[in-house]
Amino acid sequence: MRREAGRATLSCPIEDPNVRNWIAISIGFALLLGGTAQGQTTKDSYPSRPVRIIVPFAAGGPGDIFARLIGQKLSEQLGQQFFIENRPGASGNIGTAVAARAPADGYTLMVGSSAVWINASLYPQIPYDPVKDFEPIIIGATSPEVLVVHPSVPARSVQELVTLVRAGKYTNFAIAGVGTPPHLSTELFKLSLKLDIVMVPFGGGGPMVQSVVAGHTPVAFSTLPAASGQIKDGLLRALAVTSAKRIAILPDVPTMEEAGVPGQVQEAPQCVWVPMGTPGDIIDLLFREIARAVASPDVKKKMEAIGYEPAAVPPDEFKARIKADMPKWAKVIRDAGIRP
Repeated sequence: MRREAGRATLSCPIEDPNVRNWIAISIGFALLLGGTAQGQTTKDSYPSRPVRIIVPFAAGGPGDIFARLIGQKLSEQLGQQFFIENRPGASGNIGTAVAARAPADGYTLMVGSSAVWINASLYPQIPYDPVKDFEPIIIGATSPEVLVVHPSVPARSVQELVTLVRAGKYTNFAIAGVGTPPHLSTELFKLSLKLDIVMVPFGGGGPMVQSVVAGHTPVAFSTLPAASGQIKDGLLRALAVTSAKRIAILPDVPTMEEAGVPGQVQEAPQCVWVPMGTPGDIIDLLFREIARAVASPDVKKKMEAIGYEPAAVPPDEFKARIKADMPKWAKVIRDAGIRP
């Protein structure tokens, strides 16, 4: 080795071509291993810290219940805590905007319903784009809604309730927020029967159900998981469900069609998203693990006991549903003159 102008240089170049070839192969192999390791780092190490699940509605609602069920199971399956962060307000728009702005690294998920994309047609401006700001992962469950009343309401059927409403009684209906599935079911019920109903919005299904139980707003369409416990305890009376057929946990409760009001079928999806730009291998892993969670015997039993139908709709089909739903509900909202 010799030194020139303050720098060390190699005094003897490598002349042997075999040595040069060996060095080149070694360098190439090292680079290949390094590239492979870098490509696998995200997938193999995820999750390496706790994962936040944002629910843009208050605790106790259907999204919150679903998020806690899968969050607990994902924590068991993946060895890191999946914790719930409720961010209610503005019919889900506040929490959804927080999720949209989160880093696209797989450490923020969002659980919500069709309100996430319906709000784009309902509000003149929202702080997120339901298509451009999120990557859909899975529709993990669906549930019908149930028309419930406080036990003090002297109606034991839908037709008896309609008679009371037309007489100007019990006209205040609670809704879980503007643009939510219960809100749209209430609007459909109102339009179909030409009823004069006042809708009282809450920050989610939990507060809405609490208000009905307390008798403040004694009538509501609620997703079944948010109200099934109160129905079983006699705190609410179920008049009908919005599914196409009767529900196993409420076998004596008729469908809306059986109750004399056809065309009211509505089932609310529980969906999981991540911010746009989240690595594809993380999305694939989350889909597999959430599908595994909802199919596990313990979670499936818990879900079915409160009125959820477990599902595993993959990202492509989930995207197709959003694409089909947005113009459909935009027309309903426009024709009905629904305003936030």
